[in-house]
Amino acid sequence: MNHFSTLDTLVFLFYFVVISGYGLWVYRKKKGTSGQASHDYFLAEGSLTWWAIGASLIASNISAEQFIGMSGSGYKIGMAIAVYELMAAATLVIVAVFFMPVYLKNKIYTMPQFLEQRYGKAVATTMALFWLGLYVVVNLTSILYLGALAISSVAGLNVFACMIFLAVFAAIITLGGMKVIGYTDVIQVLCLVVGGLVTTWIALDLVAALGGKHGSLAGASELFVRAGEHFDMVLSRDNPNYMDLPGLSTLIGGMWIVNLNYWGCNQYITQRALGADLKTARKGLLFAAFLKLLMPVIVVLPGIAAFALDKSGALGDSMRVGGELNPDRAYPTLLAMLPSGIKGIAFAALTAAVVASLAGKANSIATIFTLDIYKHHFNKNATEQKMVWIGRLTVLAAIAIAVLIAPFMGIDKKGGFAYIQEYTGFVSPGILAMFLLGFFWKKTTQAAAMFATIGGLVFSIILKFLPGMMNLAFLAPIGFAVDNGTGVYEIPFLDRMFIVFWVVVAGMVVISKTGERKATAKPLHVDTSLFRVDGAFALGSVVICVLLAGIYGAWW
Repeated sequence: MNHFSTLDTLVFLFYFVVISGYGLWVYRKKKGTSGQASHDYFLAEGSLTWWAIGASLIASNISAEQFIGMSGSGYKIGMAIAVYELMAAATLVIVAVFFMPVYLKNKIYTMPQFLEQRYGKAVATTMALFWLGLYVVVNLTSILYLGALAISSVAGLNVFACMIFLAVFAAIITLGGMKVIGYTDVIQVLCLVVGGLVTTWIALDLVAALGGKHGSLAGASELFVRAGEHFDMVLSRDNPNYMDLPGLSTLIGGMWIVNLNYWGCNQYITQRALGADLKTARKGLLFAAFLKLLMPVIVVLPGIAAFALDKSGALGDSMRVGGELNPDRAYPTLLAMLPSGIKGIAFAALTAAVVASLAGKANSIATIFTLDIYKHHFNKNATEQKMVWIGRLTVLAAIAIAVLIAPFMGIDKKGGFAYIQEYTGFVSPGILAMFLLGFFWKKTTQAAAMFATIGGLVFSIILKFLPGMMNLAFLAPIGFAVDNGTGVYEIPFLDRMFIVFWVVVAGMVVISKTGERKATAKPLHVDTSLFRVDGAFALGSVVICVLLAGIYGAWW
């Protein structure tokens, strides 16, 4: 089933040539057109249109952990896992209204720069080093390794060879700077959406065949019949997957911590809009929000289709590894079943998702290292051209490190989506608290920010291991603890984040009110006039909210 035909190869080569050729054209056309070389390279200052920003956001966000991990979760849990995608649409609107104007008004280009301006160098340097480690060791490695595993399963190639190919492809795009990344991401997203929809369409057609029917619409109807329980959007407490998605916490609790931190306080994401004016940045974020609403059809529905097919026996033993069920096999199994030519399109879509994410992450690593570490601590008088070359060397070094360590990180054993969530979730509450109070409460002190940095991590670790030290059954009636099947009551991951966030906020308020206040290097400019939006943006935001309400109202 893993045979990659000549037609598939030609389709993929066409994609590769188009992306590489377009990237080279953008690089040559735009080269030397902006004022500062470093801002042009890292931020594409003033060069990205709203549609390029929106496309780049989605291309950087959707990668192997979504295609493989979320499809696997779709197989195991169902459409409820789509909350990560759907809530992201609402979050992007909030970031566009409240976060982006603060960044742009205060000329913030990196997240550590914001922290230095607001809290001082100690906090900024600490977080810059942390983000570099997290991006290289957790994010870059997981994207690279999971992408290589997925591509290997489709094309039948060696995993390490696939890693090298993805690394080189991503490096070529990244070395051209954010403009090349941003505009090539438009084609990457087109490939991702078209290839993803084709895969979903064929998966639904296979489901339709189980009932003697034909076509994707008939397949969707058959899927509701055969896997109706997989379309519950909010899980009840007796659901075996409640630990992963604890009921209403996905709508009013910890999921907001996940999304606001990811979309609002993450260099990897916000960097796409930081080089634009506010109107363009907001339109780009709104466009990304609409694209987000489409993602469950591409990355979750195939997993549910695989569940129905496997339940009927149509997939044989392909969903099992060593005799044990592995939900992450759902998407690769479907890809292997695609006809010649279509498989090449799907292969290009998967590669586009992985390469775009790798390029975006590598550029963010280079931006933070060059602007916040190298220039501040090693060479304060570095020229614009020097910083660009340091950025390029950082890209190559980061990708090389990821290639070398990825096979030893145990990513395939944990599951990529869970791997990333587990490690970033320990610090997300503290980071978000630090940013929100830094934005909207002028009395927040440097000591409070340092407490958020360390305290958030410490409290997360305590709550992670607390069930082994005491009985948490008393939390069960209010939904904050669940029997894991062995009589031990654990706190669901999202609830843990929600609790830690509010503990950190309370601690920051107490420290700021009782401790000595040190003046910030340069006070932030924040006033309510920054948060006004135009009519078109407001209308688009309302449409997104109505669509989300409709989805959850229909499949509660």
